[in-house]
This record gives sequence, C-alpha cells and structure tokens, in this order.
Amino acid sequence: MSLDIPLRAMSDGKSIPSLGIGTYLVPPNDAARVVAIALQVGYRHIDTAALYGNEREVGMAIAESGIPRDELFVTTKLWNSEHEPDKARVGINASLERLGLDHVDLYLIHWPAPRVYGDSYIAAWDEMQEFKREGLATSIGVSNFNVEHLDNLNGETPVVNQVELHPSFSQVPLRDEMARRGILIESWAPLDRGADLTDETIAQIAEATERTPAQVIIRWHLQHGFVVIPKSINRPRIEENSKVFDFELTPAQMQAIDGLNRDNRQGADPATADF
Repeated sequence: MSLDIPLRAMSDGKSIPSLGIGTYLVPPNDAARVVAIALQVGYRHIDTAALYGNEREVGMAIAESGIPRDELFVTTKLWNSEHEPDKARVGINASLERLGLDHVDLYLIHWPAPRVYGDSYIAAWDEMQEFKREGLATSIGVSNFNVEHLDNLNGETPVVNQVELHPSFSQVPLRDEMARRGILIESWAPLDRGADLTDETIAQIAEATERTPAQVIIRWHLQHGFVVIPKSINRPRIEENSKVFDFELTPAQMQAIDGLNRDNRQGADPATADF
C-alpha cells in the first residue's frame, strides 16, 4: 500500500513527495522498525543523515520492504566535518554503503557551520554537483542555510533548503526569499518537537475540523507548499500524521496559525552554530 501523497516539483525537473518520515533522534535499535512501519503505512519518502547514526537500519528496512527502488525517495546528508572535497566523497560513499543503495534521491549539506569550518561548505557544494553528475545523488540541496550562505554558492541552485520551521517559528522572510529563488522549503521539527501541539489556537482548530493538533499543523505546512517530515516512533502516530490529505484548513484558520509565530527557534542558529 502507498499513500496518495502529492509531489512537489523541484527546480531540477525532479519531484519530491510532500510528506515523509523523519528519523532524527530515532535510535538505531528503533530505526528499522520505525521505517518499516512507515513503509507499511504507505510513506515513500524517508529522511535520514549520517549524523543520525541510523542509516544502516534505514537501509535494512528499505531492503526488507520489497518496495521497488524507483518508488522510494531517500534523503541523507553530509556532515559538517566532511565539507572538504575528499572527505565529502568518503562521506557520500559511506552513506550509500550503510543504506545499501547505489544512489540517494536527495543529498543535502547538513549545516553550513561557518563558525567552525569557515567557508568549506562552498567547496562541499562544488563536490555535491559532481556527485549529481556521477549519479550518486539524483538531486542536491542544503539544510539550515541562511541567505548569506546561499549567496556564496557557485553553480547550480539547491533544489531544497531543509530548515527548522513550525507555527511558532515560521521564518517568513527566509520562506519568501526561497520562493523568489525557486528553492523548496522542507520543514524539520514541523511540530516544534511537540510544543506547538498544546497551543490553544491549534486546539480550537483541531476541534473545529475534527482532527488532531498534529494533523492540523502538518496540514498548515502542506497548504503553504512546504515539504514536511514529522517524526514518530509509534505506529498510531505515524498513521495519524499521514491522514492529512482529505481535509483543508480555511483561509481564516491558516491566518490564525500564521499568527502564532514567536520566533521560537528550538535548534541552533545556522550563523552561529558551533558544531
């Protein structure tokens, strides 16, 4: 079974499923089970990273699922310490070996990390374009990039910028600039790591739509045109998070959720991250 998940067009002519399963902080001993459940439920977009330490288990679940490779969309990421071209090549090859794949559908620079690694992300982006030419990655993008980091890149424009984004940290200026550049926004921590679920406005909209707070927030992301990758380790929540394509929020409800922004960043600021 697969869900009827709408695709978002990327600027390189490829498409990405608008909903995926995130695996950040899913420990290796849970990751194979979680991804297997998601694939059984019908997800076909899986997001992981070298940093997460669970690529091997993600790959095991993919292999054991029996789902044809061309029906899956797999994302992984290059870690900060591997920005130098030789290290980047080691990094992607190691990720592919752990995943048991000959290519990923989307490869991202995880962070620019200028405070620790200077402008090495620029060379990493040059090498990423070579990986694409070689077929190791079908599409390439970035994660946690501010506008000033994007301005320093040469060659292709990233197809995706995966950033922290949720109702209480809605990043409107960055979103507007990504739209101007033709870069898709992909939301990590889309539920504010659970904190936005308890907001009174979200609760009222959930009651009015007869949906859960998580479904309301995921729907908000989708109606804004974002790609969204909620994470859960239990089957009922994974199933719940997928049931978001048979209702719509009204313009007034969207506007109410838009009004919840408090610039409540949970993760690091890409400009000052020290890892």
